[in-house]
Amino acid sequence: MHQLNEFNTREELDIALANKVANILADAVALNGRASIAVSGGSTPKGFFQALSKKELPWTDITVTLADERWVSIDNESSNTRLVHENLLQNNAVNAKFFHLKQGEHLTQETLADLNLAAKSALLPLDVLILGMGEDGHTASLFPCSEQIDECLSSTTAPLLKVKPTTAPHERISFSFAYLKPSKNTILHISGLNKKSVLEKALSDQDRREMPIRAFLHDPEINTQVYWAE
Repeated sequence: MHQLNEFNTREELDIALANKVANILADAVALNGRASIAVSGGSTPKGFFQALSKKELPWTDITVTLADERWVSIDNESSNTRLVHENLLQNNAVNAKFFHLKQGEHLTQETLADLNLAAKSALLPLDVLILGMGEDGHTASLFPCSEQIDECLSSTTAPLLKVKPTTAPHERISFSFAYLKPSKNTILHISGLNKKSVLEKALSDQDRREMPIRAFLHDPEINTQVYWAE
């Protein structure tokens, strides 16, 4: 299930989304003493990150992580970790905890096992999940018709998976659908007319292997809030 929230400009979207997420995080900390949020990479969330970073929140009780990460050095321009550090973990949010998905030079089974144990105790279930969407309908690093897509969409898989996409560069680590699904608030953040067309295609069919974003848009147990601006 989904609900579409449209805005006239990307700046309006970024401000509205930052306000919504700030309220959710503040309520979660007040109720549970801590909160967790997973975000996506790419260029779309930069304005939202910057707006959220200026919110007066109990950041020391908030853990930020990524829905997925490319296994590249942090100073690489493709690093989602770099994006978050430069745009979100600034201003008031500089004191937030950050759960690194990338640890070490190589993504080994031992590294993956350690990360899975740590993620379960530090993050799950997520209070807020902010997803992006590629033009092929991928989200996080759940790529359509990839070798791992059945495992990524399985209801019994581990929280974090090693992914080798066939249509994109870099080995990656990604949360599986099974562990993203229970997130208390799921938001798809997209912009541009082209992404609106991709969204319409995703809503027209329920084949999750063709467009993994459909898993979040059509599941009756997930109320995905879509935030879009041209």
